[in-house]
Amino acid sequence: MGWLENVLIEDKEIANERLELTDKNSLYFLGPNLSLRNCTVILKVSARNLIIVGARFFDCTFEVRQELKNHQQWVKASLKGCRFKGRLTGCDFGHWPNYGTGWEHGAIADCDFSEARLDGCRIMGADPATLRFPRWPCFTILDPIGHAPELRSVKWPGVHGDIIPDTLLQNPPATSALTYYAPAAARLLETTPEELKAVIEKFDCILY
Repeated sequence: MGWLENVLIEDKEIANERLELTDKNSLYFLGPNLSLRNCTVILKVSARNLIIVGARFFDCTFEVRQELKNHQQWVKASLKGCRFKGRLTGCDFGHWPNYGTGWEHGAIADCDFSEARLDGCRIMGADPATLRFPRWPCFTILDPIGHAPELRSVKWPGVHGDIIPDTLLQNPPATSALTYYAPAAARLLETTPEELKAVIEKFDCILY
């Protein structure tokens, strides 16, 4: 792997523009002191090529053209009225106190994930009621730590059926919602999405 070119997008306000973050040989820095409003952001780089610290996004659309995996730095951004499209795995959004430099900027409200595929993605320190989550085959557990005892009270399907309820308590206290992609979860449990859905349907704390 050669040297990466640093692309700094900071200390400015941008409105009604299209930003393409797609160069595999670039390291994109969003923030600090960056404000984007009504912009379309095209993402086609890995998490390590995308650094977010202290950026604010208002009514922006994020088109994730390449699956974005394990990107926790969304918790260093303020997201208001934004829309996400594409596949996101292991990503965190919202307000997570003391998560690295820049956590104080983290916030999420009024955002729409209905056109995204989320798997193992968490909402931290925010009200999930203001958000739109993807529907089945994704499912979202609200207040996963608080509902862990309730979710452990039933038998989940599969050889490893207890993985989901048993791991809920391992999430940080700030976790207010957790979204899974049913086919991936079913593979982990060694069951089928249909058998998984039969259990999910029993709980008011799970959106699907």
